[in-house]
Amino acid sequence: MRPVRDLAPSILPLVLEGMGYAVGGKTLLSDVSLVVASGRRLVVMGANGAGKSVFLRLCHGLIEPTSGRRLWADGAARAEAQAMVFQRPVLLRRSVAANLDYPLALKGQSRGMRAEIVAHTLDRFGLTALADRPARLLSGGEQQRLALARAWAMRPQVLFLDEPSSALDPSATRIIEEMVEQFSGEGITIVMTTHNLGQARRLAQDVAFLHRGRLIEHRPAADFFAGPEAPEARAFLAGDLVW
Repeated sequence: MRPVRDLAPSILPLVLEGMGYAVGGKTLLSDVSLVVASGRRLVVMGANGAGKSVFLRLCHGLIEPTSGRRLWADGAARAEAQAMVFQRPVLLRRSVAANLDYPLALKGQSRGMRAEIVAHTLDRFGLTALADRPARLLSGGEQQRLALARAWAMRPQVLFLDEPSSALDPSATRIIEEMVEQFSGEGITIVMTTHNLGQARRLAQDVAFLHRGRLIEHRPAADFFAGPEAPEARAFLAGDLVW
């Protein structure tokens, strides 16, 4: 069996209205307005320091906007219907299987149902042979695969990914990209950051380009890569240094 998406009201679209974030007198993100549509893969791009990770954390709710608004279609279900995977996976000091089981237990799943979901998730993502291994002793690629599998098992409507393959070799990166495409094929909305232009071209359906904490462009990926409107985005795609 595999986790079945809850027949709950959709939390999407996610509407951002002039969203910004400042701390210690420094503005990290300013006046971002866009709509995250259901079922799409939105890739957030920009140079280091552009505000990509802050953007994800604001959308996910790890931090709250200091200006503007973040509006979910169903705010009451927001926490239950989304998940986030970080660049460096946050794993428990437990086995691979226990890392999958623990959040399901917190969600209130019965022991029998948890066992079924864990077994299927391990098999689905090639982790069965690693089930009893301490999660923190896995390779970087295996840890990221586990983190993504754990998020998938929680049946999210939206999955936020912060540079999910930035430290991985090409083989492990391809596995992660295949998982992202599989999730998307099941209807999970993906919002991810990446500095890898090749990866963005392969995965993006929509692109949000940030520059110095501001949203410069938000367009379908085909249009963006065919010819960005903003000079900063054109320079970024050309490989020029963008400050």
